[in-house]
Amino acid sequence: RFNESAAIRACQDRLPPPERISIPLLLTFAAQLGLLNQPAEALRLLDEARRGDPDYPPTLAARGQVLTWLGHFDEAERELVRCIHHAPELAQPHWLLARLRTWSADENHVERLRAELARPGRSAGDLALLGYALHKELDDLGRFHEAWEALASACAAQRSRVDYDPEVARMLVDQLVALPSLAAAAAAEGEITDVVPIFVVGMHRAGTTLLEQLLAGHSQVRAMGELYDFTAQLRRAADHHCRGPLDATIVERAPGFDFTAIGRGYLESVAWRIAGKRFCVDKLPSNFLNLAFIFAALPQARVLHMVRDPVETCFSGLRELFSDACPYSYDQQELADYFGLYRHLIAHWREQFPERILDVPYEALVGNTEDCLRRIAAHCGFAFEAAMLDPASRTRGVATASAVQVRSVLAPRAAARWKPYATQLQPLLQALARQDRAASG
Repeated sequence: RFNESAAIRACQDRLPPPERISIPLLLTFAAQLGLLNQPAEALRLLDEARRGDPDYPPTLAARGQVLTWLGHFDEAERELVRCIHHAPELAQPHWLLARLRTWSADENHVERLRAELARPGRSAGDLALLGYALHKELDDLGRFHEAWEALASACAAQRSRVDYDPEVARMLVDQLVALPSLAAAAAAEGEITDVVPIFVVGMHRAGTTLLEQLLAGHSQVRAMGELYDFTAQLRRAADHHCRGPLDATIVERAPGFDFTAIGRGYLESVAWRIAGKRFCVDKLPSNFLNLAFIFAALPQARVLHMVRDPVETCFSGLRELFSDACPYSYDQQELADYFGLYRHLIAHWREQFPERILDVPYEALVGNTEDCLRRIAAHCGFAFEAAMLDPASRTRGVATASAVQVRSVLAPRAAARWKPYATQLQPLLQALARQDRAASG
């Protein structure tokens, strides 16, 4: 709830040697290390768990996921296949396996996935995992009508599991629009330190992981992954636990915040990750909600805002299983409405803080990478380095939905991924078109 990374790391330091730890506890600590974006450390514990029992399905599934984060795709596939062999009833390994690569007519798991979806007693969570897996493989095969049916069923199953009220989201954005003067005034009191945090924000699936991976190639930059450390400081200041990056209670209590203390607390919480680097990248897309507070607490912070085609962004979000992170993304109308709120709030922040936010177009990042990175480097305050241009060479773990794609060679897509589904996406397309007309009129 309060992101006590130092406490869990202290617990880890007090553990006995891995061979003396029970397998359930090894899996528990590995999961915590995964949440801390420390997949290499998690893998060390999972390796010991596998040595103790080579066929224990939860270990095999966990190793498959962590190996994917680390880019060891062939080994990850072997672990997931082994897990499914021993426990086909587990839904998550099927989903993880489907995401690992592009499947073909000669090699796929479509019939097995259909059989697992028909297994009696499946929960809504299982139906969502298996449905997204089936959609992914059918899409790979170009069987778009069937792929859409699988996606629609998966979205409906996942939407039934999440608690989301579009009106609450709208009211939160309205609250934030009323607050910038408070945060701007507080910014004058913040402490400026040698460490420069770079916040990469935007909608999920807009390319934020790719941008972070490019920045990670710089000798002065430490990429930290998706963190809730800034939200944790807001929770402490408000004495309140919120779901997600922000809620109305925190905004209501913001006038009483000590933003200097919030900024100091944030830098202390991530200090162990920075390891002497001058610049650190915090890549939580939904931090776009927190920008006024970030600017107030961290006067030296820079913000990179990923901008991608609205339809491609939304469709990519619709076909991604985010668990609880993006509860608006399982219904076309709700997704379009949330995109409109995001676009409205970002436009407001640009007006309030024009010098501190740099828009980074996704198409420019993949199509004219060096020029784009030079602009980004100038905005952030460091010199461009050629090593930034090769994200596929990175060895760092990537614990996001883009763990596979981000290790590919940079190249613009020949065609938009949503085009084969244009008929089924009419509710989304029409809602986004209405937003465009309203904005231009």
